[in-house]
Formats: sequence, C-alpha cells, structure tokens
Amino acid sequence: MSTPDTQTERSTGRPSSHSVRLDLGHVVATAGALDVVRSHGLNVLALVRRHARGDWGDLSEDDALANDLALDPACPARVLSAYETRGGRLWVITEADRSATTVLLPSEY
Repeated sequence: MSTPDTQTERSTGRPSSHSVRLDLGHVVATAGALDVVRSHGLNVLALVRRHARGDWGDLSEDDALANDLALDPACPARVLSAYETRGGRLWVITEADRSATTVLLPSEY
C-alpha cells in the first residue's frame, strides 16, 4: 500500500521531506551538546531527524551541495548539518562510513 510520501517520491523522482536520505549509524551526543539541549529544552531528536532527511540547516550553498554529493554511495564523505537553536549553534555530523552520527557544539570539533 502506498503512503502519500511514497506517491510523492514516485511522482517527482525526489525524496519527500519525510524520507530518510542518510543512514546514521550509532547516534551519540557530546556532553556540551547535551548540556545545551537540557538547559534550553531542545528536541535533539528533531534535529537528528532533519539531518537524516537531508535538511542540512544553516549551511552555505557550497556546504549543502557537498552534503548532497556525499550521499552518493560511490564516493561517500562526512555529512555536516548546522542548526541555530535558542541555545546556540549545534552541529550534527555523520561519519563517511555511516558508522556514527554525533551531535556536538562547534567548539567541540
């Protein structure tokens, strides 16, 4: 049975906004990122879902294009998303081998 998302994917040839585009591997967060999430009541899972769906957040066009190219299994690369939150900027990075995704502060990189 098709869902509306599946129908959208078939009709446009592009993933819908609800489609997972990126395997995340093990998802972890640094202590600094968790402190920001807790102290500001942020929904970190929503950010990870955005990242997995290909919503790269607040990146330059060049960085967003690099992420799109990194999704090609023939030449995988690290994928970075950046999100401005009420607690400050958070990064979500998935490793090139797709073994892990980390939520972190830019200062922790």
